[in-house]
Amino acid sequence: MLIREIKPEDAESFVSLIRQVESEADFMLMEAGERKISNEQQRKRLEQMEEEANSTILVAEQDGGKLVGYLIVIGGNARRNKHSVYLVIGILKEYRGRGIGTKLFQKIEEWAITHNILRLELTVVTQNEVGVSLYKKMGFEIEGTKRNSLMIEDTLFNEYYMSKLL
Repeated sequence: MLIREIKPEDAESFVSLIRQVESEADFMLMEAGERKISNEQQRKRLEQMEEEANSTILVAEQDGGKLVGYLIVIGGNARRNKHSVYLVIGILKEYRGRGIGTKLFQKIEEWAITHNILRLELTVVTQNEVGVSLYKKMGFEIEGTKRNSLMIEDTLFNEYYMSKLL
């Protein structure tokens, strides 16, 4: 399993990966089929991210080149929050529980340190026990609860704000 930074030429594979993850996951922000982004739009966004010192995307690539997971890193865009990044992780269902999430988080910490990032943050649905467990294992702490944050199939869910200071 190779963990690496994404390249613009990964755009088509990345769009497919995100769509599949969103169709398989119970707690992602976007529902299956809701995301509307073309391969060309994604390629342009990846090219823009290459120019941003505090944003990137890591991908987990299986032997043979298949993308099976990602960790999106969105950096603050004001001088006062450039040291902070928001994270979004997704892994194909059949590859979960194999340590890919751990490897993605380990690699992003290395990246963050070399890019002067001091704070990693994310949100997670409180009932997502697997996600909460992974984040705690990786050193994230719950800072608060975002009440009635998401409505999934007519049911309201809370999210935890979690962060890790580097």
